[in-house]
Amino acid sequence: MEETVIVIMLKDKETGFLDKELGSYKIEGNENLIYNTFAEEKQDGSYEVVMKITCDKDVEDWEFDAIYDYYDSGTLMPLITSIEEEEDCYNPTWSIKFDFIDNIEEMENHISQIIELHEKELESVYEAIADKRDDY
Repeated sequence: MEETVIVIMLKDKETGFLDKELGSYKIEGNENLIYNTFAEEKQDGSYEVVMKITCDKDVEDWEFDAIYDYYDSGTLMPLITSIEEEEDCYNPTWSIKFDFIDNIEEMENHISQIIELHEKELESVYEAIADKRDDY
C-alpha cells in the first residue's frame, strides 16, 4: 500500500495565509477522503486542526442529499471536537476539528483512526441509500 504525506500548516487568522509548517504525517490508504487540512491557533496558544473530509467518488445529484441525510456525524465525535456539513462543495464534505497532537506517531495514528471511521460510515451510508434514488 502506498503512503501519502500530508502537511499541516498554520493558518494566519488575519491574512488567511498558511505561514508555518506544524508537521508532516504519513497516511496509508484512503488519503483521497481528505479534501484539505490546516491548523489554527486557539486563544490559549494551542492548535486546532481543521480537516475537510469528503467522499471517495463523485456522487450523483440525488446521492448528495441522501448521503448527508444518512451520515451519522456522531460516529466521529470520540475523536474530534466538532463536525459541520460543507454544502458548497461538489461532493458531500464535512469540516471537522480536533486538537493538534505534537507527536508525529500519535498524530498519524489519530488521523488514520478518523479516516478509517469516516470510511466505514460512508460504506454504511452507501449501503443504506442504494435503493433510495426514487426518494430523492
